[in-house]
Amino acid sequence: MSRTALTRHGFAAPLAALAALAAIAATPVTAAEMPRPNAAQGDGGVSAFYDWTGSIPDQAGLLLRTEPLPAKLGLPGAGRQMRILYTSTDGVSGTGPVVVSGALFVPKGRPPAGGWPLLAWAHGTVGMADACAPSWTGRSKRDIDYLGRWLREGFAIVATDYQGLGVAGPHPYLATRPEAYSTLDSVRAVQSGQKELGVALADRVVLIGQSQGGGAAFATAAFAPDYAPDIDIRGTVSTGIPYLTPQLMTAVAKANPDKVDPTIAYLLYIGLLAEQAPTKADVGQMFTPKAMPVLNQARTGCVMPIFQAVTDAGLTRGNAMTPKAIEVITGLAPSLAYPTVKLAHPLFVGTGAEDHDVPPAMQKAVVDAACAAGTVVQAHVYPGLDHSGAVNGSLKDSVPFVRKVMAGQPVSSTCGAS
Repeated sequence: MSRTALTRHGFAAPLAALAALAAIAATPVTAAEMPRPNAAQGDGGVSAFYDWTGSIPDQAGLLLRTEPLPAKLGLPGAGRQMRILYTSTDGVSGTGPVVVSGALFVPKGRPPAGGWPLLAWAHGTVGMADACAPSWTGRSKRDIDYLGRWLREGFAIVATDYQGLGVAGPHPYLATRPEAYSTLDSVRAVQSGQKELGVALADRVVLIGQSQGGGAAFATAAFAPDYAPDIDIRGTVSTGIPYLTPQLMTAVAKANPDKVDPTIAYLLYIGLLAEQAPTKADVGQMFTPKAMPVLNQARTGCVMPIFQAVTDAGLTRGNAMTPKAIEVITGLAPSLAYPTVKLAHPLFVGTGAEDHDVPPAMQKAVVDAACAAGTVVQAHVYPGLDHSGAVNGSLKDSVPFVRKVMAGQPVSSTCGAS
């Protein structure tokens, strides 16, 4: 990440950005050992599959073990589906091994010559607790329908849970490097372990994500040239993508101060992220007594119940947050930033015009920045669709985009279009 790139996008110097990311530290752990479970950060509530009791190998992207995924947690169109446990690099410190969980879905039928092309799926916000991990708790109907379409398109799907979800250790919510490393190493794990898995996978990969995952997919593409140049990434598809510059984060944190808004749940999760730092931001100073009961529920509660809890408590930005919260949240921006907005391959961005979770203006800002940096971007805005609706609503455009990039064909860019 260059100093000029950081300056251009409104962030501090590289050392400050790296220091901010490293500050979001896990429970103390020596190299190659699992962290101690901590119920206050949502650890526990999952099966023994997620508990790696041996030492952690130093090699990132190593498949550790698998087990069949229960049918009720899978995708109806899959020929095979399984949980996976694999190694990655701690994205918080940037060094040392961690264990990450996820899932693999394989289409029905015989693979094409060269194996199934691979889709790396990055999921949206589910919560901070291990039990919220999609490989454990399952997926929404929206995501089942969406991923089912890609299975029918002939893609195997590897779906990381992200660092700290499923396995012990805190989840560094929205921090881009942990998301990227977890996603890249999920690809490495299934590609290098395909003989053990009994599947045939192609080298070609497309990155796809929604909301938190839309940012994770973009971050994965941005970190890949340095961290995983061995992976043949052909394109990235992001819907509901956040762009968390200090300016935009401040605007979001201050928006609609008197409106009861379930998306305050996202700010509570970011508050818990700040609490993970060695300086241990005092959430009691960031959030009001009215908000604290819901914040404490967020430690172990998954996102949909927390949305409801925010609404039931009548939380607004005005009655839930203190000025200290805005200061701390915007101070985390360097660790939530993309290392570059110039991607080495084409980018598709789908935005619901009625998105109230990630404002369309924020999504346009990342499109504009990526275009200005020289990324080939195909951006679409969908009238009448909200944050969730844009996921499946964008398929009419994203499927042709992916077909072209996977075949090595050029795609049209919307950069410069009015």
